[in-house]
Amino acid sequence: MGLTEERDGCRELVKAQAHVWKHMGNLISSMSLKCAIQLGIPDTIHNHGRPMTLSDLVDALPISPTKSPCVHRLMRLMVHLGFFTIHKNGEEEEEEGYVLTPSSKLLLSQSSTSLAPFVLMMLDPVLVNPWQWLSRWFEGKGSTPFEAAHGLGLWECASQNPEINGCFNECMASDSRLIMSVIVKEFGHVFKGLESLVDVGGGKGAAATAIAEAFPNVKCTLFDLPHVVATLPQSSGMVYVGGDMFESIPPADAVFLKWILHDWSDEDCVRILKLCKEAIPSKEEGGKVIILEMVIDVENGDHQSVETQLFFDMMMMVDTYGKERTQDEWSKVFKDAGFSSYKFTPIFGMRSLIEVYP
Repeated sequence: MGLTEERDGCRELVKAQAHVWKHMGNLISSMSLKCAIQLGIPDTIHNHGRPMTLSDLVDALPISPTKSPCVHRLMRLMVHLGFFTIHKNGEEEEEEGYVLTPSSKLLLSQSSTSLAPFVLMMLDPVLVNPWQWLSRWFEGKGSTPFEAAHGLGLWECASQNPEINGCFNECMASDSRLIMSVIVKEFGHVFKGLESLVDVGGGKGAAATAIAEAFPNVKCTLFDLPHVVATLPQSSGMVYVGGDMFESIPPADAVFLKWILHDWSDEDCVRILKLCKEAIPSKEEGGKVIILEMVIDVENGDHQSVETQLFFDMMMMVDTYGKERTQDEWSKVFKDAGFSSYKFTPIFGMRSLIEVYP
């Protein structure tokens, strides 16, 4: 082997090592982001009103003085990851300060589109610990890694733990507030002509509220488990119904399922959709099921979006009995549930609106 080949082999070796280390370090970026949110760094920089120097940031944070030198190291990573950037305080000033990026603006606690609750729930020990059981689960331990780690399923855990239940519902609500602000503006045509709609598994009602406010002629019903509905403040513009989507679904012109079916197996999805079909009128009378879910397209999707979809698919495998599906997999579920036709509409981001007709 010549010198050139040896050098190429060495370069390939250390490049492969860097690839392994990068993915090993994904946990570090996630937990550092969680730390920044818990310390209130996005809010602190936002409230400062101008580029915030490191010394000002340290003074404003609720940290021990002995930890001050470490803030620079945390922020250096956060800047590298794109959550903050560095600007000069003014044209004539040499001192630099941190400012928010579009990503960290989504982490502001008072923002209507804040994803901070989503990040904190996804990185909570209750959802992180099951990953330690993944290999043992493959070897036959437990129905899901979540059950192997906690001794009961995700939904049972939430129903028995008010704190987890509250965090989970706020997590889903934060996602609903963001994505529904896009849907009602850009894809509102899917709701036009409806007189009634039931949001199945709607949690705190953020999605149904967005639909009701954008389309006041649509009578919206929020349908979820009794322990979820029981915690919600009553609203004159919403009907609240507690129940089980595996037993029956309240009747309406349309059923809305936002990020529900990915939690369940194909067989369970068919059961849910058959009950949805019973709850709506015929296609000729305007009946349909409106679904918001990921549709995996490994061949044609951009690399980052597909990678995130595959991350969520693994999360479904670890925490539930569900999965993220390709268009062909979705089509089979719809056909098995007895629906005649369906329409996929990709929206901004990684999810699609799917209209399914009886």
